[in-house]
Amino acid sequence: MKAPPLRLGVNIDHVATVRNARGGPHPDPIRAAHLAVLAGADGITAHLREDRRHIRDQDMERLKRQLFVPLNFEMAATSEMIALATALRPHASCLVPEKREERTTEGGLDIIGGHAHLRPAIQELKAAGIRVSLFVEPETEVMDAARDLGAPVVELHTGTYCEAVAAGDQAHVEHELERLRRAAAHGGGIGLEIHAGHGLALDSVRPVAAIPQIVELNIGHFLIGEAIFLGLDEAVRAMRSAMDEGRAQTE
Repeated sequence: MKAPPLRLGVNIDHVATVRNARGGPHPDPIRAAHLAVLAGADGITAHLREDRRHIRDQDMERLKRQLFVPLNFEMAATSEMIALATALRPHASCLVPEKREERTTEGGLDIIGGHAHLRPAIQELKAAGIRVSLFVEPETEVMDAARDLGAPVVELHTGTYCEAVAAGDQAHVEHELERLRRAAAHGGGIGLEIHAGHGLALDSVRPVAAIPQIVELNIGHFLIGEAIFLGLDEAVRAMRSAMDEGRAQTE
């Protein structure tokens, strides 16, 4: 069976990180979002953190007003963020773990231990017409827990796999790829929509893109870094090309 098309969501958080380092309005993350879409992004992701270290409330409001592609609101499952999301009504909300001291999201959400806390949050977001996804570790029991919670989408955490690629540890790479393949197959088999992301770069994206159940990749930090040297439009086009090459392996 031919794999479905593979979408690219571009995370613009770290354009805002650069802006906030100096203060003022530049560089504008919403301009980056428009450039990414023109270069081939299928959607835009932005993480509004509790401490507003990069994306701010006004950024989310402008993105919602101006974008003509899906907006994915990445957020912690707190009452503040749920209220903001249900008022904004983005296309999607991806629930992620969040710690004040972390530099970036570290690992997947504990949806087994956090079952009682997450269920009402998911129900409230779904009632507002928002597609809910859970950022999780690639394990089959986690896929079962996501389905039981009523979340239609999971985003598989690819960070451990990408760290193995960066370290050149091929045995670990294959182990982590097998985890991703197994979780994607199981999750897809029980009716979940499968996404993936975190740490993906040109040297790691193709094998993940080749997993047929995955229909969307969300990529940010690498693209914003490459944009310094290539420009954002060229960085997005290069990633889109690498994803397409990986996807072709499933045909």
